[in-house]
Amino acid sequence: MAGARMRRVNEVLREVVGGVVSGELADPRLGFVTVTGVETSPDLRSARVFVSVLGDSTERDATLDALRSSHGVIQSRIAAETRMKRTPTLTFHYDDTIEKGVRISRLLEETEESNDVERMVAELRAHDRFLLTAHEGPDGDALGSLLGMHRLLRKLGKDSVMFLAAKEFPLPIEYRFLPLEEVFHEAPADLADRVVVFLDCGNIDRMPVEFLIEGGKRKLNIDHHHDNTRFGDVDLVLPSASCTAEIVYDIACRLGVPIDAEMAIPLYVGLITDTGKFMYENTSGHTHRVAAELIEAGVDVDDTYRRLYEHVPIEKLRLVARALDGVERHCDDRLAISYISAADYAATGAGEEMTEGVIDHLRSIDGVKVAAVIRDLGNRGRAARKVSLRSSEGDVDVSAIARKQDGGGHKRAAGFSTDDDLPALVEFICGEVDAQLGS
Repeated sequence: MAGARMRRVNEVLREVVGGVVSGELADPRLGFVTVTGVETSPDLRSARVFVSVLGDSTERDATLDALRSSHGVIQSRIAAETRMKRTPTLTFHYDDTIEKGVRISRLLEETEESNDVERMVAELRAHDRFLLTAHEGPDGDALGSLLGMHRLLRKLGKDSVMFLAAKEFPLPIEYRFLPLEEVFHEAPADLADRVVVFLDCGNIDRMPVEFLIEGGKRKLNIDHHHDNTRFGDVDLVLPSASCTAEIVYDIACRLGVPIDAEMAIPLYVGLITDTGKFMYENTSGHTHRVAAELIEAGVDVDDTYRRLYEHVPIEKLRLVARALDGVERHCDDRLAISYISAADYAATGAGEEMTEGVIDHLRSIDGVKVAAVIRDLGNRGRAARKVSLRSSEGDVDVSAIARKQDGGGHKRAAGFSTDDDLPALVEFICGEVDAQLGS
């Protein structure tokens, strides 16, 4: 039989078999299966049917057994729909080309990531003077990776200084135990001779200081946000990493820098805060292995946990109580919003830096898909308010919402700054949540 005719026969058989498998077979052993191809013998006596199966080897074997048991039903359908003079005997085979393709794609991604790491390592080796910074409103990962990289470069004999704008202080209570006394609040006089390293910055606008955007002889960008804008001269962006602190740890290992307690503690802070105490889906086996190495290097787990989560001023508890008392539900109760105003700060004696963690209470409310905390910034921000967003189950990509307001973050944790008033923000967030979930 000519090649073209055989290809047509194979395609017809693939369509018929695929239709029977997807629409007629009710065998409970049948998994999510796709007929990927058919190879018919030249004499039409036999045909090999290739299928892909979603799942592990157990599900694959069960599906193949179900197909073999349904051979008669499938063959009868072929006879009825094709009117072939001879109905071929079918054999079913697992098609691993998709699986191989996935493996190859993963290997290519890993190779590309490895190359990016090596390029960054080469940059850090090649230069001697650095200025390190992190995004505005720095969280545990921003501060932890900042301090960890500073210590790493110092151990390499490099000249490293750290910068955070003065408006970022005082820091949230949770992070005040970190040794940030050496942080600069102004541009160093020799900025033009320094390589600027941005840590945990998804977008250069998240560090809105003009001299950082325009100054420095080179920009290095180290981050794990999936929506990072790759603004550096050299970018190391690894969305597979749980946090930027994890990336800094890996860089230290590539550089052969031994991890001591002074480096391990801030990196551990980055790990534990950005993974939600190792509960979020960004936590991997590698994350736990890094944590174990940091503990071996000198992290006191109990002391670090207590400093982060148990040294709570009474003013903060009062602020949390007001924030929770004012929670509103929207979008069929799938969205929880709390507004923390300047009046709330005045009434409780708390500052804006004490709002850390409020959103986690909203995220835990039964039935809530998205949590939002809107808080007044006073003189601490370049905008009037900050909006923090969390997606409790991953149904909503909150980073997509934040990007519409020039913010950013992760799919399940993001934020933005704004001058919009409360009614406008509630309307905007509700509209975006409804658009993703369906109103």
